[in-house]
Amino acid sequence: MSALLEAIDLEIAYGEVAACQNINFTVGHNEIVTLIGSNGAGKSTTMRAVAGAMYPRKGKILFDGIDITRMPSYERNKLGIALVPEGRHVFPFLTVMENLEMGGYCHRNNRPKMNSLIEKMVTMFPKLKVRAKQNAGTLSGGEQQMLVICRALMSEPRLLCLDEPSLGLAPIIVQDIFRTIREINANNTSVLLVEQNAHYALGTASRAYVLQTGKILTSGNSKDLINDPKIKEAYLGTS
Repeated sequence: MSALLEAIDLEIAYGEVAACQNINFTVGHNEIVTLIGSNGAGKSTTMRAVAGAMYPRKGKILFDGIDITRMPSYERNKLGIALVPEGRHVFPFLTVMENLEMGGYCHRNNRPKMNSLIEKMVTMFPKLKVRAKQNAGTLSGGEQQMLVICRALMSEPRLLCLDEPSLGLAPIIVQDIFRTIREINANNTSVLLVEQNAHYALGTASRAYVLQTGKILTSGNSKDLINDPKIKEAYLGTS
């Protein structure tokens, strides 16, 4: 079976400086794949290229066999790619409900569909139902992360790109977020996960790619990598 997402020999640059080189990876249908590595390894840069927030200088990105390398982000969204960026970028002066409706803009002419999706979202994260009329900027960090994930899911993506979903959150909230990521995947959505918390990332994804200074150092089954002594020492804090 062909991959849902395929990145081929990507080189991604900021100006004249190459941030990532020779990046090759795939995400299968209904699979969770994670990119792990230290700060500055190129994880988020690679994610941005997949989502269309920046274009690679070289290489190719295929989505279900379609070349999307130079396709703008809004066209990628129509194909089924949704990005949850690092930093919980809610629309702060819109309510929780309005944020969700913005995520479901493609369903704006189908109110029953919009309402059905919103109901799914608030069932996934009941706190959002309680906060429905509250401005998103007044939510806690954990609640904002729940909201941006749900806002992305409102477009019914085939591939959800999550950039550092655990960043700055309390451990109990992180557990909820990763439980939800598994639930999202169980509902036939592939997930590309960029995550600095290697414990959670490798415990959630089926496969992983380890980035170091803009290149893929190694890759493989998550269960194998989590037991690799070098990975343990470098990214899991154990030897």
